[in-house]
Amino acid sequence: MEPPHSSMNSPSVELKSLQLCDREGTASADSGIGDVDDLPVPQQIRISNITCDSFKISWDMDGRGRDRITHYFIDLNKKENRKENKFKHKDVPTKLVAKAVPLPMTVRGHWFLSPRTEYTVSVQTAAKQPDGDYAVSQWSEIIEFCTADYSTVHLNQLLQKAEAIAGRMLPFTVFYRNQQKEYFQQASPSYRSRDAQCRRMLPSVKDNSGSHGSPISGKLKGIFFSCNTEFNTGKPPQDSPYGPFRFQVQPQTGCEMIQADILFNHNTNIYFGDFYCMYTSYHYVIVVLAPDGSDGDAFCKGRLPVLDRSNNCFLSCTNEEDGSLSFRHAQDVILEVIYTEPVDLSLGTVAQISGHQLMSQSTVNAKKDPSCKICNISVGR
Repeated sequence: MEPPHSSMNSPSVELKSLQLCDREGTASADSGIGDVDDLPVPQQIRISNITCDSFKISWDMDGRGRDRITHYFIDLNKKENRKENKFKHKDVPTKLVAKAVPLPMTVRGHWFLSPRTEYTVSVQTAAKQPDGDYAVSQWSEIIEFCTADYSTVHLNQLLQKAEAIAGRMLPFTVFYRNQQKEYFQQASPSYRSRDAQCRRMLPSVKDNSGSHGSPISGKLKGIFFSCNTEFNTGKPPQDSPYGPFRFQVQPQTGCEMIQADILFNHNTNIYFGDFYCMYTSYHYVIVVLAPDGSDGDAFCKGRLPVLDRSNNCFLSCTNEEDGSLSFRHAQDVILEVIYTEPVDLSLGTVAQISGHQLMSQSTVNAKKDPSCKICNISVGR
């Protein structure tokens, strides 16, 4: 078996869909596909350099008929929709065609590749005939792979979009977390995110809400807090989608520390995590607060854009002339703050709020609106 073609600079191919019919291995005026030929069948398919919207593909071929190859046909399908490996109806093109170029070949195309999605891929070699039909080889084996999360380049694109609508900054003094009453009770074995014996709130893995490619979904451990305030009162709202009981971080009696200092101070790094909406006019921004040197901080470094804690559009901590710290949050987005370390309930108080439980605003496993022009970037949803 001869080694595959190689190239120092992998050709980048913008694949085009090929409208083909369901009749495999037979000539068709619709499909332009001729009989299965003795062209070399791709073997040992290799996928590498996977990003959220591209990958490199290469394979081995024997020498027989190799000089006749003019095109590659690539069958790329989402794994959950995997069907028998044959051409679909001409009105639902799922096969992709590329001119034969040196391998490995970079396949990219944001209009059909989504981040963090499992795909199957199989390849045919083809030779275009003088009449426009193709002679094709048999299909290769089927290979499975998964696309990657957003890179920091993509997250910075999302960050810029979020910054454009964040609005002016409003002052606040407390972080708070709403939950059901049972969550805060001493005996709460039904909540894995609570240590009932030690009375601590524990970091738990973030769900899959928000942008599909965000690297924090299903991976980062943390505790969700809010800091949003009502415009007219400057205080936390009395409504919540997460429960009627609120833990509010506040200093111990006699301490001069402002409440927000407990979670956000000069030893806390802040990262941008996501920007999304859920088919509503509300837009959400996720920021991550990670104490310097913590496990959460190690996770975020290199994965998420770091923000200037005293000068960013979402959540700031600024030195005042008297040496105190002041805090501000963005007015025009709903901030979701993930704190990456355990928080002792002794650092605050729990009380029932007087408002309603607005379930329509819950973001638990919420799906991002893929059609929103404000909060989507061009590499998938």
